[in-house]
Amino acid sequence: MSSATIYHNPRCSTSRNVLQMIRDAGIEPTIIEYLKSPPSRQTLAGLIEQSGLTVRDAVRAKEPLYQELGLAASDVTDDELLDAMIENPILINRPFVVTEQGARLCRPTELVSEILP
Repeated sequence: MSSATIYHNPRCSTSRNVLQMIRDAGIEPTIIEYLKSPPSRQTLAGLIEQSGLTVRDAVRAKEPLYQELGLAASDVTDDELLDAMIENPILINRPFVVTEQGARLCRPTELVSEILP
């Protein structure tokens, strides 16, 4: 049987839609509400790397806090971005999904199909 983990925000329609797509594929995923239980720095960095993204790609730039913290500046390092994401999980873009086939930041939602059986 296939397994999946979703780093989920139930208030986000994209995250809810991806969760439903996983369930429609016959998988009941492990759901991690990352705002309540943020990933460790190591886990987050691993998700980003496995997804083939840069750290900046994984930051939720539309979040007002991103601007407030000055994270848009070109001299902000990946380490500083990771620190900000761990300290303020609302800055983590969503949803990340992990299956045996890999990891993806499923934005747009259709990207989840790349890693579902």
